[in-house]
Parts: sequence; structure tokens; C-alpha cells
Amino acid sequence: MRLAVAGATGRTGSEVVAEARDRDHAVVALSRDPDEGEHDLADLDAALDAADALVDFTVPEATPDHAAAAADAGVPYVVGTTGLDDEAEAALDAAAGTVPVLAASNFAKGVQALLRVVRAGVEALPEYDAELTETHHDGKRDAPSGTAVSLLDAIDEARGEALDRTYGREGDHLREAAEVGVHVRRAGTVRGEHEVLLAGDDEVLTLTHRAESRRVFAAGAVDAAERLADREAGRYDFTDVL
Repeated sequence: MRLAVAGATGRTGSEVVAEARDRDHAVVALSRDPDEGEHDLADLDAALDAADALVDFTVPEATPDHAAAAADAGVPYVVGTTGLDDEAEAALDAAAGTVPVLAASNFAKGVQALLRVVRAGVEALPEYDAELTETHHDGKRDAPSGTAVSLLDAIDEARGEALDRTYGREGDHLREAAEVGVHVRRAGTVRGEHEVLLAGDDEVLTLTHRAESRRVFAAGAVDAAERLADREAGRYDFTDVL
């Protein structure tokens, strides 16, 4: 297949390009500051004319325009950008009326397994306190991460209520029963680490996922593009790919 990659020179986008080429896919590499052999992201419409799918790891502000371009070109749209606002989500919904659209906060298969295990753990231990800690590299923009938000949503779903998300603590702060602590760390080149802690009387259960390389995200994104190639228009989840 011919895969267009928006943000091809970024941390994860460059890994998507390498993964796609390793699978013998043709790649249209798109960047805002293109080098030789790359295409200008400003010419996305023209680049999509011959593409079979678009994978996007850029910035949230660009998502509405990229979604519209994918819909106009009739190509599936895979989005790994996190921190999407209501406008971006509405644009994805609109594009999904024409083409397959898959937006995921994390394309690692292990994270999908973690989400399932977290739901099961919280359902089995509904009275236990829940805390979440996530760590990423010092260049990550959104906090908490999209994956952390997905994990918090999974905890709420399993508890059957929306817990009060407390972001860090200081001073006099007595923990409430319907509270989940959220702790965000940004340092160095950490690819991504998420831990959910469940603690009750005299025991602690920790569930952790750590990405050793961004290649796991790239592999999942290319998997998604391959799977969407013959799907009908609509919104898809990464679990539909696995």
C-alpha cells in the first residue's frame, strides 16, 4: 500500500516511516520543513491523491484540516495525535461519515491489554483506592497523557461512577473515597510509562506498562492503516485492529 505520513520527521512519525518501509509499503513522507525526498505538509491534498491511507502524528491544531483532507481524498485516516479538543473530535466524526477513522491515545498492544486488566482489577476490588502515575519525555506537550486519560476513563467505567481526578497534592489534603490521584512526570527521553495502583487493607496491586521504544507505537499505527484499508466509513477503536 501507499502510506502518507504526516509529521514524518517527528519522534514517532519517523518511526512510522521506518516501520512502513520495513513492510515494503511505499511512503509519502510529509513535513512542515521537508528535506529532499519529503513532501510539504502544506500540499497534503495533492499528496493524498495517490495514497491508500493517512497516518497522522502532528499536533492537535492540525487535526481538523487533516481529517477534512482525508475525507475529501477518500482515504482512511489514522490519528496518533493526543490532546484533541472538541473541535478536533467533531472533525473526526465528520470525516468518519466518508472514510474509516481511527484515533487512539496509544498504539501499543500492551496498553490495550493494560486497559482490560485495569477494568478487571477495579471491578474485582471496587473499594480499593486508585492512583495513576505517568511519565514521559520532557518534550511532551499534553498532561496528563492521552493514555492516562484512557486509563482514568477505564477506572470510572469499572467503578460505575466518575471519580474526582486530583492532580497532585500539597498542603492539608485528606484523601476522599471517590477520588483518584493523577501524578504526571516529565523527564529526559522516557518513551512512556503508566502505572495504576490499587491499594486496600494491607495490600497493594500495581499494574504497569512501559514502552521501551517508540517503534511499538509505529507498528500499531501501521497495523491500523493496513486494517482500515478495506473497512467501511466510520469511527474505529484500536481494539478493532487487534
